[in-house]
Amino acid sequence: MRAVSLALCAGAVAVALPHTAHAQVASSMAVKWGPGPDFLPAGVRFALIQGDPSKAAVYTIRLRFPDHFRFPPHFHPTDEHVTVLSGTFLVGMGDTLKLAKAMKLTAGGFITAPADAHHFAATRGVTVVQVSGEGPFAITYVNENDDPRHKKATP
Repeated sequence: MRAVSLALCAGAVAVALPHTAHAQVASSMAVKWGPGPDFLPAGVRFALIQGDPSKAAVYTIRLRFPDHFRFPPHFHPTDEHVTVLSGTFLVGMGDTLKLAKAMKLTAGGFITAPADAHHFAATRGVTVVQVSGEGPFAITYVNENDDPRHKKATP
């Protein structure tokens, strides 16, 4: 336990204790950012922290959104647990992106979007969130036209 405490003091930001006797520790320097998968709108950066979101097991990912980003209304078949790591995350429930009805979450803020609950988000400033849940992860956009998988590349 002392080693974990020292690692936390040295800047580790993600610690997970799986069912085995080995701890998983990832420092902020070890996080590898890349473009988001095709189900995420353009401009979102993605980092896998733990697990495999496509499998029926626990996963943890991070998403980095640009300033003034808008994430269209969508839902998931499983609960989604979101912690704001930096920036300002505006999140609301419903089928329409209505920022006037959104909750403002800053670093340390947390929300669980229950399975099948329609929700949306927006950002103020570059914003990083950590999302965890039980896979497999899936996303359905309320308005099919918002789904980036349906957008055609222009020649």
